[in-house]
Amino acid sequence: MVTMPELSPHAETNYRQRSWGGTAEEPFGVYVHWPFCRAKCPYCDFNSHVRHGGVDEAKFLAAYLRELAHFASLAPRRSVTSIFFGGGTPSLMGAGIVAAIIDAIANHWSLERDAEITLEANPTSVEAERFAGYAAAGVNRLSLGVQALDDASLKSLGRQHSATEALQALALAKRHFDRVSFDLIYAREGQTAKAWAAELRHALSFAADHLSLYQLTIEEGTPFAARHDAGTLHIPNGALARALYLLTQELCEAAGLPAYEVSNHARPGSESHHNLLYWRGHDYAGIGPGAHSRISSGGTKRALSAIKSPEGWLAEVEARGHGLASDEALAAEESAEEYLLMGLRLSEGIDLARLAAIDGRVLDEQRIGAFESQGLLTRHAGKLAATPKGRLVLNRLILELAA
Repeated sequence: MVTMPELSPHAETNYRQRSWGGTAEEPFGVYVHWPFCRAKCPYCDFNSHVRHGGVDEAKFLAAYLRELAHFASLAPRRSVTSIFFGGGTPSLMGAGIVAAIIDAIANHWSLERDAEITLEANPTSVEAERFAGYAAAGVNRLSLGVQALDDASLKSLGRQHSATEALQALALAKRHFDRVSFDLIYAREGQTAKAWAAELRHALSFAADHLSLYQLTIEEGTPFAARHDAGTLHIPNGALARALYLLTQELCEAAGLPAYEVSNHARPGSESHHNLLYWRGHDYAGIGPGAHSRISSGGTKRALSAIKSPEGWLAEVEARGHGLASDEALAAEESAEEYLLMGLRLSEGIDLARLAAIDGRVLDEQRIGAFESQGLLTRHAGKLAATPKGRLVLNRLILELAA
């Protein structure tokens, strides 16, 4: 369920953008991965696991707190601008666990007063009953995994809720949280442009300030991939996929939620601060099974990743104080290419001076000029961005610019 071609020309966000290099002034986020789900969706290749025998939440909480302490030693004296509880299904966590983790983050680092604290949730009635507890714990933004607004599509996607439950959960979320986002998946099997337009207009009538709209892709190792390989799953591609993408941009822009990133739409000023942190190349600590981190120190950015198996991660944290599987220093060239790859997903584009500060890189002027003449790239105030036309071939642009 990830993304595809690319972006609409909007939304220079008002969220502060600071320097490169892991300084105390740079935005810093904490991602907390809860890897458990009630059921595994057939399109999903995320690090998520079903445990029918239940989860020992007390043990996992103790491990999260230990790993947080380890990351605080790796990245001391940071000011946390955002926290994101992702998964898996974080709305299966008890509110007390969420509160304890937020409190620990505030104790290890300085938690900014206006820090964005997001929790992903599924809209089943059981999980929706926990919204009040999450708000009391300190969560101030909810991201709801709606995925579709008709029951037949939800069933085919392996979801555990109905369309009615989804809309009821969305209404409840708006009562408890100032900021609410929800996800939809489009380019589903058999979906026409007319059907998607009707569904998206319906969704936009309920939208608060943010929408994540993912074009369905076939991920290796998933049940959908097996069906696709066997010829029993047919999803829109080619001209229809392009038309669905362009239709998505058109309708969201008209509704006042332009795309600020490939698959993310927001009213100006309501962009996800935490996700912007990733795309702008800032540092973050990833806590939990399979979580990734970027930590800078001494002028070097380090890429860290944790053991994926929940039980394996838990055992390592109990033994060593962290569950890291790898910790590698990124070469300046690698950091620059990562910034180029992530930053061009944004409608604001990349800061060319910032790119040069990473590894001294100056992009080929002749190549940029050729893309500008083709209407694929644009430059403004020291930034380079893909145009709406360019975002349809963004992968090619990135590869050629990085060459």
